[in-house]
Amino acid sequence: MADDVETMRVALAIGVDPRAITSPYDGTALIAAAHLGHDEIVRMLIDAGAPLDHVNNPAWTALIEAVILGDGGKRHERTMMHLVAARARRDIGDRNGMTPIEMARQRGYGAMVRILESG
Repeated sequence: MADDVETMRVALAIGVDPRAITSPYDGTALIAAAHLGHDEIVRMLIDAGAPLDHVNNPAWTALIEAVILGDGGKRHERTMMHLVAARARRDIGDRNGMTPIEMARQRGYGAMVRILESG
């Protein structure tokens, strides 16, 4: 994902399926965008109907990827806000049962913890 909002806008307008599996990890564009903190792309994909709670091969959702592969910065926080506002499930854990809020606490991502608690 190149974080190119205009290209995403065009792709969605011409019929790209936001629910498509797009990676060898059985992931979606939403998971990839969340991982990278591409917050505006995340918002666009959510609005287009991307599956919020898809679980990829590593057993991670978009919320989990925003925490464990993110940097805890503002763009990942906004990504998380979009996901929580859209009602992504916060109770889905990884293979060990660890949930996004537990992962955020473990990493010291206080703002993400507050977002996950408030939703």
